[in-house]
Amino acid sequence: MTQLRVLIIDDEPLARARLHRQLEKIDNCIAVGEAADIEVGLSQIRELDPDLVLLDIEMPGGSGLELAQQLSSFACPPAIIFCTAHDEFALPAFATSAVGYLLKPVNVEQLREAVSKAQRLSKPQQQLLTKQDLEEPSGRSRIKAISRLGVELLDVDSIRCLVADSKYVVAHHSAGETILDESLKELESEFGQRFVRIHRSALVAVQYIVGLRREGTNYRVELDGVTAAPLVSRRMLPSVKGLIAEMC
Repeated sequence: MTQLRVLIIDDEPLARARLHRQLEKIDNCIAVGEAADIEVGLSQIRELDPDLVLLDIEMPGGSGLELAQQLSSFACPPAIIFCTAHDEFALPAFATSAVGYLLKPVNVEQLREAVSKAQRLSKPQQQLLTKQDLEEPSGRSRIKAISRLGVELLDVDSIRCLVADSKYVVAHHSAGETILDESLKELESEFGQRFVRIHRSALVAVQYIVGLRREGTNYRVELDGVTAAPLVSRRMLPSVKGLIAEMC
């Protein structure tokens, strides 16, 4: 089983240390970082891309509930287990789609059970396409794009991958590269039956996937007809490998 990468966000150093020690006793878990406030926590989530966040609620500078609401807008948000000394926030906590709500002091058995649930609910395979999805593409056949010629319409079927680059999304297609006038999240929402997310900043067209290429500890998806080979996140790698195996 792939290791679950966990980030701890709590303003109490002793609470962070306790959770860190408990995670060491849980199979297939690894603590990848920690933060003492919401601002640093959000930065760590963006940098480390954890699978799971152990999140306190009442902290200086912001609430864990507010952070959870922010994360809900992410294309591939981490699972959340709240770890708090207050029981009165349970209802609003679960309204954010948290997978667990543990009262301090958290014991290792409670944490193990909550982590097990998070592992089941956060499997990357849930982000991938079903066979029916592949057989029934939907959405527009062309989308608005910006090129050196101005605004034009780009055939969706020609696109091999969509990569978020700074403020823009770049479509890599059979005729080159073109900037799109839409966000990656909007494109995934409409064309999720044709494209699969392999990274928080990349979608690839399933029909053009030809394999994986290893580069050191990283993997890239190779696509027919373009030189672009988007990076696969560690969280999505098992699912991408499984999808390719099914296609072979």
